[in-house]
Amino acid sequence: MKPLTALNRRQFVGLGALAAGATMVPGRLFAAETPPAHVLPALSYAFDALEPHIDAKTMEIHHDKHHAAYITGLNTALAKAPDLAAQPLETLLASLPAVADESLRTPLRNHGGGHWNHSFFWKTLAPAGKGGEASEELAVAIQAAFGSTDDFKKAFGEAATKRFGSGWAWLILSGGKLKITSTPNQDNPLMNGIVLDADLGTPLLGLDVWEHAYYLHYQNRRADYIGAWWNIVNWTEVSKRLTEAS
Repeated sequence: MKPLTALNRRQFVGLGALAAGATMVPGRLFAAETPPAHVLPALSYAFDALEPHIDAKTMEIHHDKHHAAYITGLNTALAKAPDLAAQPLETLLASLPAVADESLRTPLRNHGGGHWNHSFFWKTLAPAGKGGEASEELAVAIQAAFGSTDDFKKAFGEAATKRFGSGWAWLILSGGKLKITSTPNQDNPLMNGIVLDADLGTPLLGLDVWEHAYYLHYQNRRADYIGAWWNIVNWTEVSKRLTEAS
């Protein structure tokens, strides 16, 4: 057996430390640490793709900072409850009252809601001219519920404008009909037993009216942000959600 030199002694020690924190599998070595339950989803478009309606810097901060922070908070909370970490996030949010520990329920509500809402929101957006049009099914449903597309946009805009402080406006399918509702903070219409001042149902379209979603460009002009947002709605995705929910 060859004596250990200074170099191979360091290699030996390093391998020993690696093996102590890893699991051996034939042909490979991998860390035993469990990967995070949730990760930041990539956008399907560039940060500047929604300009001039939403500027690139707002998109970058909103996605890379705000959304990422919700995911960090959610994973931190789920690390204390591995059984909950195994559940789909949508299922978890719909059954929050069953989480007996309020110190855990609150971060799951806030950070879990923030992660779900933003993941949903990014898919609602598309560069101007590339969001398609409402399907016939969606157009008929909007007309039946609101009278016309213009009346729907007016009612939705009012819900978004009147949401005090931070929150969301939603188009949902509830009881087989389209409805408009809004929620505070990072709540959403999935949160049965948690959201008490809004209609519950399947979200089809959601608008983030937290100031971080628009303040760099629109400052306090939330109504201008809402008006511009209609130019980048991904109607193909909204139509798909209605078909799936129906």
